Amino acid sequence: MQNDFNLDPDLIYVNHAAVAPWPVCTVEAVKQFAIENGTVGSSHYLNWLKVEQELKADLATLINAQSADEIALLKNTSEGLSIIARGIQWQPGDNIVISNEEFPSNFIAWDALRAQGVELRIANISDTDYPEKAIIEQMDANTRLLSISAVQYASGLRMNLDVLGKACKTFHALYCVDAIQQIGALQFDVQSIDADFVIADGHKWMLGPEGLALFYCKQSSMDELELQQFGWHMVEDLSDFNNMKNWQAASNARRFECGSPNTLTTHALHASIKLLLQHGMSVIEKAVLLNIQTLIQTFSQLPDTSILSPTDITRHGGIFTFRKNNVDNEALYQYLVKKGAVCAPRGGGIRLSPHYYNQMSEFEKLAEWVEEYKA
Repeated sequence: MQNDFNLDPDLIYVNHAAVAPWPVCTVEAVKQFAIENGTVGSSHYLNWLKVEQELKADLATLINAQSADEIALLKNTSEGLSIIARGIQWQPGDNIVISNEEFPSNFIAWDALRAQGVELRIANISDTDYPEKAIIEQMDANTRLLSISAVQYASGLRMNLDVLGKACKTFHALYCVDAIQQIGALQFDVQSIDADFVIADGHKWMLGPEGLALFYCKQSSMDELELQQFGWHMVEDLSDFNNMKNWQAASNARRFECGSPNTLTTHALHASIKLLLQHGMSVIEKAVLLNIQTLIQTFSQLPDTSILSPTDITRHGGIFTFRKNNVDNEALYQYLVKKGAVCAPRGGGIRLSPHYYNQMSEFEKLAEWVEEYKA
């Protein structure tokens, strides 16, 4: 699996929760696409569309959607959240429930609805053994939507999405999952959790480029969203340029794709998802969880070091956040960067997010650097 990447050997890349490096196969796919464009232009455009459909089918397999018809390709997670926020026909007294640990995208999209009289309820899920209970306690008969991150970006807390899905059905609420910190790292099943909407950028654990995101909308929930973006690509018959006066929105998730597809990033993400499926998500999940357990074991032995992420294997994904006590952790972060670590300052500490190909020797080296650092 190490051969999947051609990273600089002087780097320890543990930043997949931010922006991932591309695998060798993805680099090659982009090169070939560029060569094709530079030599024959769009002569093979029908093949490009075939790659797009293959990517949607692979993404449907990756998250166990019923069909590729439930998959749209958008620019990013924020666009998907905005489509939902602006598409729902809100009623006076409606409320939305989120958590206090959300990435800004999963707060701003909903907070902007306050002007329409929608109440935003923020559950405190920090420092509790049962964060789902704190969320469910915020829900009532007026809860129109629950939007939650599958894995919290800073703490690395992994939510029990099945429990939350059942709560949404109890309260007849729509269920939105920001899965950017899980899909590609751990197995993900939209049918098991019974989600209405799932969004995830491809540039983190899915090992793709920025600028392309998975948007899942359950077929039975599509009519819940009034369309806010329009163009030639979102109509039922997108090849009929001469009969646009009688246009109808596509009956599948393509209705959320208003304009021309991003063919370059489509080819890149297509290669990355093929690689993940080739290895198998059960194998990748096992490796990612083992990596975090190794980091927990290794860093728990370091003096004056606190682990900020959950240590229970059922409560973490691929994120490990720590801090060294009695030192400036921003300075420690800069020290690690100079040593060759690619990581991120998050959640009051330093976040490491290794993928399946990272090695135990890398974690040992990181621990050595942390231990040797003096204020």
